[in-house]
Amino acid sequence: MSIEWVNRAIDDLRAWGRARGVEVDADEVRLLCDYASDYLGVNELADFAPSTFDDLLLSIYPRKVIAPPESAPESIAAAGTLVDYLESSGAAGADRARAMRARLSEIAEEMPAALADPANFGMAKSLFSSIGPESLEQDIAIPSADAPGSELPEIEEAPCDCPACTPLPAVRLASAGELEAALGEVALLADRDRLLAWLGDRGSTPTAKGALRAKDAAAAPVPEPRLLWALAGHQGLGGWASTVAYLVEHDTAGAVTGLPELDDALYDLLDRLYRLQARVPDEVVADHVFELADADVDVEAVLDRLAWCGLVERRHDGAGLSPLAVWGLRELYLAHGRDAPEAPDLAVADAVGLIEGLLDGMPTEAAEHDIERWLAGRTPERAAAELLAAATGAPAVARGIAVTIVDHLGAAAEPALRAVLGDEELRPHAIHWLTSRGMPAPPLTQDELLWVSVDMLALAMPAAREDPEIFAENMAASGPPAHLIEEMWRVDHPDVVEVLELLGRSLPGSGEAKAARKAAFKARSRAIR
Repeated sequence: MSIEWVNRAIDDLRAWGRARGVEVDADEVRLLCDYASDYLGVNELADFAPSTFDDLLLSIYPRKVIAPPESAPESIAAAGTLVDYLESSGAAGADRARAMRARLSEIAEEMPAALADPANFGMAKSLFSSIGPESLEQDIAIPSADAPGSELPEIEEAPCDCPACTPLPAVRLASAGELEAALGEVALLADRDRLLAWLGDRGSTPTAKGALRAKDAAAAPVPEPRLLWALAGHQGLGGWASTVAYLVEHDTAGAVTGLPELDDALYDLLDRLYRLQARVPDEVVADHVFELADADVDVEAVLDRLAWCGLVERRHDGAGLSPLAVWGLRELYLAHGRDAPEAPDLAVADAVGLIEGLLDGMPTEAAEHDIERWLAGRTPERAAAELLAAATGAPAVARGIAVTIVDHLGAAAEPALRAVLGDEELRPHAIHWLTSRGMPAPPLTQDELLWVSVDMLALAMPAAREDPEIFAENMAASGPPAHLIEEMWRVDHPDVVEVLELLGRSLPGSGEAKAARKAAFKARSRAIR
């Protein structure tokens, strides 16, 4: 589930495309790389081979991706661009690149039928492709801003500033060692030290009031010398907390962002990014900055200055607080008596703690990193056994998280999956895991099919409540048939009534909606809640 090599690959691919005037569908290529990493053991671009595209486009895509057959050319084109880059960068030799292109030409003929054939669908997709990509994949964290199908996040304004009304989210802090090392990369601190060394060599002294002399400020070989002079005594990690407090709370007259009005609103911007806990596309930051400044602003320049201060990190997928800024802001909150919780390290938790921590929500990268480290401490069989044990009797969303993590484990986890074939709730998921890997498995019975249908819809309920219109649109595309809905009331599932009521409200077809309402009435009559 590693995303580091994928992020590097996408950054390099975009730069390669810009340099050659090649249009790069970065979202589609990222999806190819993510699935190759998650399911095919691809750990770097050089691992791609003709067979990789066979597995990706004819097996994994039909099983995992909700896409109409007519979308196949887009995926093929993105794969072709990736092959061009592989050859150009030396990750694939000319012969292997030629073989990959030849195989892609053949796949182009086969892929539309594979996307349309229900026999190729994975369990979740085949049951309810209507739930939507995020719910079907049972996402365990906030999706990244450039994830396919995701909306741009918004920087929402808190209702007020009082601690009781605006609780702060738990945040993941970098280790003290990592923070100390990061201090050495902050350009503002490097320039401050350069200024102090330059003043020492020059024999300069401050004014009687301790201020930087005007002639020294004018001749200094660094930007914003007066700001840097004000930070002269803030040394080390404890000094960084004082630096953040100074930048946020003092009248810096535009020395931080380049605009006095934005300096005055710096706390507001940083606080919102702290709460979001994710990188935000530059255009979203721009909207907020324009609102604060009430004028057009060079947002790129503002973000560059904040990066110079060590407050913001910028990558291909937007801007977010640096680990140092998160730590410094939390120290500021604590100094003002705010409750600023720290998120636990899920890698050292047991399976129940891991699932509960993921349910609390966290940025995608932090969640994936924790899961990777959690799995690294266990064999695949042990990891699967612990996760499945934690999922037994758990709510549908928790079970979905556990099953999602298990779905990324390889064949070595097989004994743990076979061990739960006798568990009523986990059996359908175990059957899917086994059959998707070509291993012997019993077929799903009609009752099991009904139960897991309700289970998958129960997993989607939080997303459906948050955005009922998108849920209804997805249901319109490929909702469950009326004959299946009519029988759902018989299922002994704790969420069956709520699921059927949701279907009754959301299904666009009058026949399916009526069937859901009738089934909900029957389920209520049985007092299955």
